[in-house]
Amino acid sequence: MTSVTGSSRISLRWRVVDIAVASVIGVVSSLIFWAAALLWNVAGSPMEAVVPGLSGLLNGLWLFAGPLAAIIVRKPGAAVYAEVIAAVLEAILGNAWGISTLYIGLVQGIMAEIAFVIFMYRTWNLAVTALSGLLAGIGCWGYTFFTNLQAIDWAGSYGFINLITTIISAVVVVGVLMWYLYIAIAHTGALDRFASGRDVRGITA
Repeated sequence: MTSVTGSSRISLRWRVVDIAVASVIGVVSSLIFWAAALLWNVAGSPMEAVVPGLSGLLNGLWLFAGPLAAIIVRKPGAAVYAEVIAAVLEAILGNAWGISTLYIGLVQGIMAEIAFVIFMYRTWNLAVTALSGLLAGIGCWGYTFFTNLQAIDWAGSYGFINLITTIISAVVVVGVLMWYLYIAIAHTGALDRFASGRDVRGITA
């Protein structure tokens, strides 16, 4: 399934359940982000030794919280909220990047949110989710590119190859895996309190 039928009546007001679910997504994602940081410590350097920028293939593991929260909760700011929660908790758990984790999380969340803003929070499908991932990936790359002074070195670790590998990772992990994860969760009935869940199961609110 690559698309779902959007609800004709759209409420952009956050409910308690929206905040709760977006928070849970952020918390669970933070644990995965933290584990991804450990993976990067092991695999990142060898990948960079093979081809500078190849480690961008791992970046999708930090980009999914925002888009997943957005397609489930369907409220403005859901992507930013979940991504920032995940980034803050990852930093608290401890990683190699410290407070900069919050900054890049904010950038990634904002970029992921733009895809849904473009479609005015009315189109929910695989393509828009993939676009959200792609934009989050560009945000991730852009932050590391400029903060690591790579703006004049396209062949460096955060240069052109890293941009391409990050986009590939983002589209696959966020656009494809998160979309079908959402569909699978919705089919269980766990999301019936959300329009996103009811749309998948064909339930009329």
